[in-house]
Amino acid sequence: MTRVAIIAIIVEQESAVSELNEILHEASKYIIGRMGIPYREKGINIISVALDAPQDVISAISGKIGCLPGISTKTAYSNVITEEVGQ
Repeated sequence: MTRVAIIAIIVEQESAVSELNEILHEASKYIIGRMGIPYREKGINIISVALDAPQDVISAISGKIGCLPGISTKTAYSNVITEEVGQ
């Protein structure tokens, strides 16, 4: 079963961006889309990542990102739950 969700990410420390990108790259097969907004006046970046993945995978990705220094995350889950393709 997969679920559609969005992870909201606020990057306050640019030094964590390469680790963040590595985590997102590892999760690329689950990512529907991604949008980044630089907020130069405040020195932060706001990123939203839409996913379609098993709930435990979404939680793991969000947890890894949330553990990075200078990064905050929140995850919102939709009620759209589907069978995984190939099962």
